[in-house]
Amino acid sequence: MGKRAWAALLLVCALPCAALAQGMQYNVRVNAPGELEELLTENLDLLRFRGNPRIDREQLQRMARSAPEQAKTLLATAGYYSPVVSTRIDGLREGEGGTPTVVVDVQPGEPVRVGSVEIVLQGFASSSEQPFDKAALQAAWPLPKGDIFRQDAWEQAKRALLRQVVQTRYPRAQLSDSLATVDPDLRTAALRVVLDSGPELRFGELRIEGLKRYPASIVANLNQIKPGDYYSEAALQAYQSRLQDTGYFASVEVSADLSAILDEQLEVAEKKQEDQQQAEQAGQPAAAAPQPAPAAMAPMAPLPLLVRVVENKRRNVSAGLGFSTNTGNRVQLNYDDLAIFGLKMKSALTLETKKQTARGDFYFPITPDGYSDSFGGAYERSDIEGEETTVFTVSAKRAWGTPLLERSLGVELLTEQKTVAGQPNVRSTSLPLTYSVTRRKLDNLLFPTKGHVLNWQVGGALLPLLTDEPFLRASTKAMWYIPFGTKSTVILRGELGALASRQKDGVPTTYQFRAGGDQSVRGYAYQELGVRKGDATVGGRYLATGSAEYQYWFKPSWGAAVFYDAGNASDSFSGLHPKSGYGVGARWKSPVGPINVDVAYGHAVQKARLHFSLGFTF
Repeated sequence: MGKRAWAALLLVCALPCAALAQGMQYNVRVNAPGELEELLTENLDLLRFRGNPRIDREQLQRMARSAPEQAKTLLATAGYYSPVVSTRIDGLREGEGGTPTVVVDVQPGEPVRVGSVEIVLQGFASSSEQPFDKAALQAAWPLPKGDIFRQDAWEQAKRALLRQVVQTRYPRAQLSDSLATVDPDLRTAALRVVLDSGPELRFGELRIEGLKRYPASIVANLNQIKPGDYYSEAALQAYQSRLQDTGYFASVEVSADLSAILDEQLEVAEKKQEDQQQAEQAGQPAAAAPQPAPAAMAPMAPLPLLVRVVENKRRNVSAGLGFSTNTGNRVQLNYDDLAIFGLKMKSALTLETKKQTARGDFYFPITPDGYSDSFGGAYERSDIEGEETTVFTVSAKRAWGTPLLERSLGVELLTEQKTVAGQPNVRSTSLPLTYSVTRRKLDNLLFPTKGHVLNWQVGGALLPLLTDEPFLRASTKAMWYIPFGTKSTVILRGELGALASRQKDGVPTTYQFRAGGDQSVRGYAYQELGVRKGDATVGGRYLATGSAEYQYWFKPSWGAAVFYDAGNASDSFSGLHPKSGYGVGARWKSPVGPINVDVAYGHAVQKARLHFSLGFTF
């Protein structure tokens, strides 16, 4: 036999083996309403095992026969306990060509709905005059009468009920019993949940583990939990967040030491066993031995507040390269020292195309009253729109509050030299004082979709002390996030500012107003909008800008935007002729916040400009 004949014979033998390895091919069509079709498509064996090499004609028929019962079990989890399900196989008869199709027809009928809800709360005895609000707990039950009884909703409701309790006062609470009784004829489900509170717990003294380099006052001063306060998971998380924000620690874990409960329960059990043994030795029945009070009624020892930290290394040097569509190419070198003379030092040297900055700041540990005090110095040189400035600054600042309501009071001594092409140099000194308030009410601080942010600033140098030109300055910024459905958000932004002084010469450039750039009016260069002075643009006394943006998130992390910006800066209200910019952009939810890439057209300059930015900063 020749080589070609052998090859043909091997090919003929291999064809059945390949078909066997591939398995029988078939299609599945599920006829069911909406979400039920998706439920069955994702879970029926007919679809899960499609393509399995072991599936043959008999296996397919067996799965088709068992599909109705499997479908009924799946539909029951969605609240449909009396469905009519049938299956058939089209194209499986001998002589019929093509790929057979298994058809699953579903008539779900009426769903089972919640008929009654019984929530039994055991324990919840309080040793204080502030009883636990059991009525509010029952009112918050998320699966009320009349809702479709779905298995996943039933499990989620029980978890939500337990979660509300363990987050505050009763962290050892447990669901001691739960029962859902379904009546298929009446299409109702009777729900019963028994929740045992366990002991009421309070916080005790603070314990710190892991400190080596830094003083304990850094941890203790940020603790707003007092001994005797009720256990609160929210309070623990807030404390942990404050510690993480200090920069002293690589990791922080704040918890209540629940081992104290276990030790006390062990002592009670050992005491009970000892009493029973003594009673038996005395010839008394075991039942006569003294019984401890129920756990929910017995006062428990306060839980130690435990803070475990892993410290950051004391000194850190970092460098980076970057690019800003506002100020150009960037090279940055940072040096931090977390324990120099008991203070934290942060310093940075930043070299950009349009701006060069050297800065060093020293931070005191946050006080027990929540004040964060700092002082520092800076040198900055910039060349923006034909205006060159060189500024030396010495400053001091006190900040306090929370991320939802931040306040600060700062004072700085500035010495500035300003040069505008074709104009004589101007040198000035100023000692302004500034008070700032930022209020945030957002559904998410990193990726907001609903709420608002407001900022107010007022300050100035009103006294002639170390000040060449007294002035008063006020400004406000605001952003509103308005959701439209689950994937769309409208963002409105506005900014207003005003400066009062006898003359502008002598007022530091940083306290005057200009507009334009990534975080202002897009479509224009950084601080391009202001008062024309020769060939340069300088700051004005008044500012007004506004923006409207529509975002659509077509994927959880990716979105697109269209926007319209307008605004200007001027030395008079009548000169505030708005300059507009509009365009489109891409959005990405990065781990550090939303990254925006925009292409904007500046109507006044008739040019398109590319803008990069990270969120919106106040």
